[in-house]
Amino acid sequence: MKPPASRLSATLLLLLLSAAPLASATIYAEHGFGEKDGNGSIASDLNPAGLVAGIITEEAGRRRAVLYQNGQIRELGTLGGDEGFTKAINSHGVVVGSSQTASGAWHAFRYENASGMRDLGTLGGNNSYATAITQDGRVAGYADTSNGDYHAFVTKADHSLQDLGTLGGDSSYASGVNNHGVVVGTAQRGDGYRRAFVYRPGEGMQEIGTLPGGRISSATAINDAGLIVGTSETAKRRWHAFAYDGKRMIDLGAMIGQGDSYATAVNAAGHIVGSVSINGYEPMTFVYKEGVMTVRRRDDGLYLTNKITDAGLVVGAIYTGHKFQAFAVPSNAAPAPHRSNPLDWLLITFIIGASGVVLYKLQRNHRVGLLGERTRLL
Repeated sequence: MKPPASRLSATLLLLLLSAAPLASATIYAEHGFGEKDGNGSIASDLNPAGLVAGIITEEAGRRRAVLYQNGQIRELGTLGGDEGFTKAINSHGVVVGSSQTASGAWHAFRYENASGMRDLGTLGGNNSYATAITQDGRVAGYADTSNGDYHAFVTKADHSLQDLGTLGGDSSYASGVNNHGVVVGTAQRGDGYRRAFVYRPGEGMQEIGTLPGGRISSATAINDAGLIVGTSETAKRRWHAFAYDGKRMIDLGAMIGQGDSYATAVNAAGHIVGSVSINGYEPMTFVYKEGVMTVRRRDDGLYLTNKITDAGLVVGAIYTGHKFQAFAVPSNAAPAPHRSNPLDWLLITFIIGASGVVLYKLQRNHRVGLLGERTRLL
């Protein structure tokens, strides 16, 4: 019998985070990072050395950017303000995220153990946010321009920000970058609709499009083979996760068959993870690998599905009903038990939850209007 969550220590989470894919379905941990005093935690990303880029969430709502390894938490500090959060880490242990400055603005940062936290600046405005990093240290994200709009950026060799422009509209947001410097994200067109984009060095920004009948799409991640994942509106005005290989867009949401789905990450092998949302039920995780879609049972997945490592671990957070706790599960889920009630089977097999911050905001935009207003993607 699997031990209850309350009986296990944070060391079990560390074992899961630092190991190769395990045969067991899930290992629970009482406290994700061993945090105390009612604080919560979220795992943003995990590198091959088992170093976790994460967030401590205090009861009052304050976020702290941290690294976690071997049972130890390393506070990354801030750029002079009160809060910070991580988004990604590479194999060299370089972390990117965003931090408040002394003035209360948010600035993208790059953190290295030897030199500490570096402010990456903006594109002439007040705020910037880092979302992804390559193995050689290039950072992607989005930043305020002098006229107050957000534009996607990627850093140059001197760590300054290169403005990637838009698809003809006012704003754009970069959410992923691969080791060839290809950037993906979401950009506004001249007609106001937001579309997934891919930016290739020397070619500029190109629209990916949508699933048939959709008006809005967003790309969230790309691997080195060029496989892009994200979400798109459908003809029925639902959100479906997609995979795009440069020629065709595969409707992953149609394989799930229920609710709204959001792809949040893809690894080197092309394994894709994300979430599905069915009204009234808690977020859970899907994994698409080698042509097979698996929807995790509610007790076998994550509330926030952030990344999948090349070793096959899915990282993010569970939700206890009171707070988030950093967590990881192997991508090879245990098969769902037989259910005689078709409704029960659907509730366990088809899962919920958009864990990506960009996708949450896009869904919020959709509710307030397709063209919406400029949104801060925190």
